[in-house]
Amino acid sequence: MRLDLADLQLFMCIVETGSITQGAIKAHLALASASERLRLMEADVGVPLLVRHPRGVTLTGAGETLAKYARPLLEQHQQLRRELKTFASGVRGTLKLYANTSALTAFLPARLAPWLASHPDVHIELEERTSEDIIALLLAGSGNAGIVSDAVDTSGLTTEPIANDHLVVIVPPGHTAYGKQAVSFTDIIHEPFVGLYPGSALQDHICTHAGALGNDLNLRVRMSTFEGLCEMVEKGIGFGIVPAVIADKYHSRFRFHSLTLSDRWARRTLCICYRSWQALDPGMKSLVRHLKTA
Repeated sequence: MRLDLADLQLFMCIVETGSITQGAIKAHLALASASERLRLMEADVGVPLLVRHPRGVTLTGAGETLAKYARPLLEQHQQLRRELKTFASGVRGTLKLYANTSALTAFLPARLAPWLASHPDVHIELEERTSEDIIALLLAGSGNAGIVSDAVDTSGLTTEPIANDHLVVIVPPGHTAYGKQAVSFTDIIHEPFVGLYPGSALQDHICTHAGALGNDLNLRVRMSTFEGLCEMVEKGIGFGIVPAVIADKYHSRFRFHSLTLSDRWARRTLCICYRSWQALDPGMKSLVRHLKTA
């Protein structure tokens, strides 16, 4: 069948008015044009859709089936038009934003809340990924924007810094490293560690650098939250590597010592990245401006 939306619109106008003449008027068509379009519709489906009477029309069985499916299709089409039209003003819609672990847990909650409060009809779909994965996804055309570490290659994307995201090592009280101010990853690679849950972008990032040194981290346990990780470190289970803002947040609750991680990959800056400014819809442009200035 080659029925299009204009055909369905005319058909439903006829159904609702009970008359081809009145249906043509409602559809803003000349009677001759409406009659010809209806004739082509019936020829296309191969069966009559209407029974003509001197004072109007009634539906055949095929016509009732067509009306059953045409009505929700036209309603969805109208809803689609309304939703797309609102994008011009940037007042609503769903924005797809990728973020690495640090951005998702330590940076975005405080930054997103006031923006979302002032844009009640906007929804944000957040997805945690490693910085490398985010770059690949954006280059492939998936998602609107992402927040990544500046330690990755962002060639082909527009990238703007939005926050510092240095990683630190947290060590249990009483450990020989407790009094130090800084360590390199090589210095501690053979220590037991408390890690984050499998699939954590940050933990994958750390394990990748361990692998580059020819080692697998001795992960004694993986925790689902930074709070749980910090508590395990306090109990002496192992070392942890967390964003500095996380260490600052939990230092008053748990006893541990923070050491600067001196490796270049640990001295990171969070950056917002996207394919091009012109390709962003108004809602995402507004969000990017907010994240840069908040």
